[in-house]
Amino acid sequence: MSGMLAEVGEERATNPLDVLEQIVIANDWTFERRSDGEMAAEAPGKWCNYTLFFSWSPEISAMHFSCAFDVKVPDTRRAPLFELLALANERLWIGHFGLESEEGVPVFRHAVLLRGAPGASAESLEDMVDIALTECERFFPAFQFVLWGGKAPAEALDAAMLDCVGEA
Repeated sequence: MSGMLAEVGEERATNPLDVLEQIVIANDWTFERRSDGEMAAEAPGKWCNYTLFFSWSPEISAMHFSCAFDVKVPDTRRAPLFELLALANERLWIGHFGLESEEGVPVFRHAVLLRGAPGASAESLEDMVDIALTECERFFPAFQFVLWGGKAPAEALDAAMLDCVGEA
């Protein structure tokens, strides 16, 4: 089925990293453009700094994006963390949380397919980064409760998801 459309005329998307580079510069974030296909940046958050990694594949017109927490998961806490990841993922509409196995850090991941599109808009890329940072900030306390507070994943998630009303 995928071969039928390719024969009609395949248009490749322009490199979204060019647009992302401008977004990162506008936010005054530290970044490194490693190649035409890779870029890394660091974004400040309320709880920690986040490492953003963007990878562009022109062959499949897809971009992979990850946002890593500045938190190292001890081996002894990985099992409850995996349970927390599954519970957190149930609450997401876009992207998912995982654990980067080599570094042992939680990450938010998302991929964007752009086959047949001229490219990604600056607005859609800004939204992608904003959603990732918002979700990381929203779930960060649950990660802390499980990793350092010894709380059960469901209990940590419930405590972290409390919506405060008003100001003290």
